[in-house]
Amino acid sequence: MHKQRRFRLHSPLRLCLFLGWFFFFLSVVALQIPLDSKLNVGDNNNWVSSNGNFAFGFYNRSDQPNQYSVGIRFNSNLIPVSEQTVVWVAGADVIVGCDSILHLTQTGDLVLFDHSKGCPVWTSNTSHFSVASASLLDNGNLVLLDNGGNVLWESFRTPSDTLLPGQNLAISQSLRPASRNSVSSYYSLSMDNSGRLKLSWESGVTYWRSGNSSPSISGAIFTEGGELQLLGQRLRPVWSRFGEDHNDSSVAFRFLRLDVDGNLRMYSWTNESNSWRSVWQAVDNQCNVFATCGLSSVCSFTPEGTTLCKCPFGSSSSGSNSKCLAPDHNKCSSGSSMVALKHTFLYGVYPPNDNVTQTSLEQCKTFCLQDPLCISVTVTNDGTGQCRMKKTTFISGYEDPSLMSISYVKVCLDPLAVLPSSLPASPPSSSSRPLLLLKWSHRVCIPCLVGAAAGTLVAFVVIQVGIGFWFFKRRKAVEKQRTLSHIDLSSSSRGLISLSYSEIMDLTGNFKQQLGPKVFKGMLPNNQLVAIKDLKDLEKGVSIEEKLFKCMISVIGSIHHKNLLKLEGYCCESDQRFLVYQYAKNGSVAKWIEEAKLSRRLTWRKRLEICLGVARAMSYLHMGCREFVSHGNLKWQNVVLDEELQAKVTEFGLWGAGGRDCGECGAAEHDIARFGEMVVRVMSGHHGGGDVCRWAYEEWAVGRAEKVVDARIEGGVDAEELERALRISFWCIQVDERLRPTMGEVVKVLEGTLTVDPPPSPFACRRPPGKRLSDSDSEPNL
Repeated sequence: MHKQRRFRLHSPLRLCLFLGWFFFFLSVVALQIPLDSKLNVGDNNNWVSSNGNFAFGFYNRSDQPNQYSVGIRFNSNLIPVSEQTVVWVAGADVIVGCDSILHLTQTGDLVLFDHSKGCPVWTSNTSHFSVASASLLDNGNLVLLDNGGNVLWESFRTPSDTLLPGQNLAISQSLRPASRNSVSSYYSLSMDNSGRLKLSWESGVTYWRSGNSSPSISGAIFTEGGELQLLGQRLRPVWSRFGEDHNDSSVAFRFLRLDVDGNLRMYSWTNESNSWRSVWQAVDNQCNVFATCGLSSVCSFTPEGTTLCKCPFGSSSSGSNSKCLAPDHNKCSSGSSMVALKHTFLYGVYPPNDNVTQTSLEQCKTFCLQDPLCISVTVTNDGTGQCRMKKTTFISGYEDPSLMSISYVKVCLDPLAVLPSSLPASPPSSSSRPLLLLKWSHRVCIPCLVGAAAGTLVAFVVIQVGIGFWFFKRRKAVEKQRTLSHIDLSSSSRGLISLSYSEIMDLTGNFKQQLGPKVFKGMLPNNQLVAIKDLKDLEKGVSIEEKLFKCMISVIGSIHHKNLLKLEGYCCESDQRFLVYQYAKNGSVAKWIEEAKLSRRLTWRKRLEICLGVARAMSYLHMGCREFVSHGNLKWQNVVLDEELQAKVTEFGLWGAGGRDCGECGAAEHDIARFGEMVVRVMSGHHGGGDVCRWAYEEWAVGRAEKVVDARIEGGVDAEELERALRISFWCIQVDERLRPTMGEVVKVLEGTLTVDPPPSPFACRRPPGKRLSDSDSEPNL
């Protein structure tokens, strides 16, 4: 009887549990996304979480019409459509055109296919994981599952710019803002070697760190209650920051995001406010964020808590689209002057360091005035007597009444209509004028009159010819403008201009002006100069397949770095293949090394800056891009100089084009070895012929490093910098590829922030295949 009663009491409970699990199982099964599922831009369909709070699908980029990304966004009915923020993007900055497709393939890969390119531009790389289905969880995490329901891949492990509640940030992960701007795209949130969170710009500038450093940090987490925590051993928090609404039950949604202005913020949504509200930010004073106002501008923090950007070098007068002008390197014909900016600290952005000396304020100003490369100086005025000189045109800074520092910017003096030396000492008196006229009338110079008349006639003829020539040039320009007016400059899904072959011919004037091998000068309808590279029959008459070419430009077009030549457009018509690059006025570095007159302008400092620029570009291609990109054909012919003699690497990512069979060309080690050879050549001035690297190493090995230096270099050479450059170049060309440094290490050595040991001979015999490095083998101590 007792047993029967117990059964009757537990039966309803068991029934409820059974029904609960049954309906939960049905809901999970119903929300699972099977293999071969697709999302299409045109269909406007989404994969939605079971609670309806999140949706995964295509969305339009507001700043770029008809261009789309695919990602996860808020989807709750409580949030208006205009406020449904995107929290994760596939491929971070990947953009596709109309009719593009996201496909969960039969092999278990998530593949984003760009219809305009005809090739995939992003994939989850999970085809070997036995994926059975996908699902968008209620916390906004997109997961790929096996038959047992185990998570094989998740979007939480590949964050873009946002963390959702419950999402971790591992030591190896980082957040980067969704921006293509030349400044804001370099901001990142990551962890340093001491275990602290850091906000940094590029790789060398850190402007915020969390507290409590510890080598045992396992990662960071954004909690459900709106708290950012650093987790130590046993996943216990060792540091935390939370917003003003921490653990507030009225908060419906939260997220943590690295914004495009470089600041890290927590956002909350309450139904009462009906908007996203910032409840915490890492940097209280936005002006303390590195380069927050961009280039050539100064940030001022107002009492209202907002930022105001000022232009110390003036601004363009274009209404609401006005922007700060960059300082001009050209010599001022009327002299220069220094304009004071009180309570202001200026710093260089490219590169982010200054030349620092200890001197007085007046001497600091004088040094800048006397140095033609100096742009501005900052005097700390805090007792240290630091004079921080900037020689780069890429300058930013901040202003605050509490700052003791004062900065000076160099500006040109206003030109005078008449130089003081040409002004008359005093006008003739009225009493002397009749006498002067009388004397002139008695001494009429007939030859002078004839000469004056002839001169007037010649001047008249010259003016008429000049006017005729101007009308002729104007007519030609108008005709050319009419010829180019039909060209559509609207960008494709990668921000690139798609051109036909006839338009390429119009841009180049039927390939009239050749800049180099299969490179021609052209001009877009907006008068922008471009360099057009012909890729047809690149190698032995082999044309690049259309699908391969479009995949290639989809990669190249998404890469942006100050030391990489920007791709503006392309032509893919029939068997014609062209790339349209931005125009570099000063041509290739190879030309500057070969020509004696140009080579003398390449000082030691400029050569080192060029090498450092190339190293930074290659480091970005190898490690800074979302996917590894090899150059494959790195040489000084493929490095060009702009108006400011800044190095820009071109033709990157083309090593596999045209059917070239070079297995090693696609490896990082190949690029590193070529870079080492380039450093030796630019330092020595040898542009070809003979084994320059072997000769340079032998001279260096016997203590005659100065013999390697190009005799045409004027102004002297820094012996310490020369030693560093030669050492790292010899490490780069080591026969054993395992001894070669990474390009990131090369950058640090050239910057002087990393020491390097003397290298062994790079010309030793190659080890037999299969032989491993032993403890006695030499390795670079970087």
